[in-house]
Amino acid sequence: MFAKPVPGRTTAAAEGDVVVLLIGMRINHFRGVHHWLPVMLAMGRMLRELRADRSRGLLGHVLLSGSPRTYYVVQYWESKEKLYAYASAPDMFHRKAWAMFNRKEKKSRQHVGLWHETYIVPEGGYESIYADMPAYGLAAATGSLPIEGRGRRAADRLAHRSGAK
Repeated sequence: MFAKPVPGRTTAAAEGDVVVLLIGMRINHFRGVHHWLPVMLAMGRMLRELRADRSRGLLGHVLLSGSPRTYYVVQYWESKEKLYAYASAPDMFHRKAWAMFNRKEKKSRQHVGLWHETYIVPEGGYESIYADMPAYGLAAATGSLPIEGRGRRAADRLAHRSGAK
């Protein structure tokens, strides 16, 4: 099912700081499918687990491919504390998947590379605009509103403060 475009210009309804996690994998050797496929499948399992329990803090995500070798997910989180709590929770799949990956022999791990980057973007350090688009990215994670709610210019949207009247 395809989302219908929202006519006109909108912006993300995010308030306060935004936590963005970029997490991905790189297939180093295509023939080592039995090494990299479990990593790819583990990400899908973690995303399903997080969607099933919104209290864990994942607001939304976008799956992307940088090349035939590189796949990553842009994730938007409620807070860095909830992100850290999920990553270390003994009852969640992330910890088990990370332990399995680390137990593999070094030679086996060479078939797939992993990476992540975390950004805590303070309010006033982000803005967005979507023109005739379905909710996407930050707007899909936090909701969207007409551009007039934050300002027609990027500078106006960057100046928005959630506590300001």
